[in-house]
Amino acid sequence: MIHSIAVIGAGMMGGGIARNLASDGSFSVTVFDFDPNRVQRCVEAGAQAAGSVSEAVAGADLVITSLPLPETVYSVVQDNLKASAPEAIWMDVSTIDPGTGRKLEDLLSVGGRRFVACPLGKGPVQAEAGTLPLFVGCDKDLLDELAPVFACIGDGIHYLGTVEAATTFKIVSNMVGMANLAVLAEGYALCRRCDVGDDDFVDALRDTGAWSYQADIRLPLMINGDFDTRFAVDLALKDVRLAIDVAARRGLPVPLGAAGLSQLAAAHSHGWGSEDVDAILKVIEPPRA
Repeated sequence: MIHSIAVIGAGMMGGGIARNLASDGSFSVTVFDFDPNRVQRCVEAGAQAAGSVSEAVAGADLVITSLPLPETVYSVVQDNLKASAPEAIWMDVSTIDPGTGRKLEDLLSVGGRRFVACPLGKGPVQAEAGTLPLFVGCDKDLLDELAPVFACIGDGIHYLGTVEAATTFKIVSNMVGMANLAVLAEGYALCRRCDVGDDDFVDALRDTGAWSYQADIRLPLMINGDFDTRFAVDLALKDVRLAIDVAARRGLPVPLGAAGLSQLAAAHSHGWGSEDVDAILKVIEPPRA
């Protein structure tokens, strides 16, 4: 039974997860992040602060990692594995490639520890609300043990079987979402150029098959020129690149995914990498000086 949880990485996604677990009252939650302000927000929700990763994971029944890059996840696990309890479960909620997922599973199994891939859907709003879709890959017998944790952080558990399946699905989901966003930005820019009003565009598009989750969430942001970060261009660029790399290794052409990648790369090259992904609109229709 899971009583103590360590959360490594308290950013936009990990922070919401840590706060929900801490405020639930069923778990003892310890948090580590290099940003003390992030940690403090979790402490205010009932978590404890750790001075290092090794301090956070010591004695934890469950270690949750929420980190930006696959190589960072692997190095954190590798460097702190021995500090964790021999029977600990390590659950990564980051967006990583299936190759890294397999390596983590192998690394942890050597000492008898167990690994769960649990990438997340949607974004920071859902992380804060505890309504994230969860895409789970692990031994099926872990699901009952993790059920109370999932109930605190998610609303919709998709058990996909293997670590490889869960990690692959997540990067494919992001590839599809970013291709969708890229063509949405193009369509919006074209209609605006042709004097279709913003309200008319939204109302009419909503009544067609072209409407989407990206339109629901990010079209209002594009219309308002709001590029504050919810999901950064650079993170999306990393995720879509991972998906395209997997496709290349499998010999599968994904030209539309590659087109979405090129728009993200262009946004990065313009210096908008830390802005929200809706900044790809500025690639199509550059802001006036």
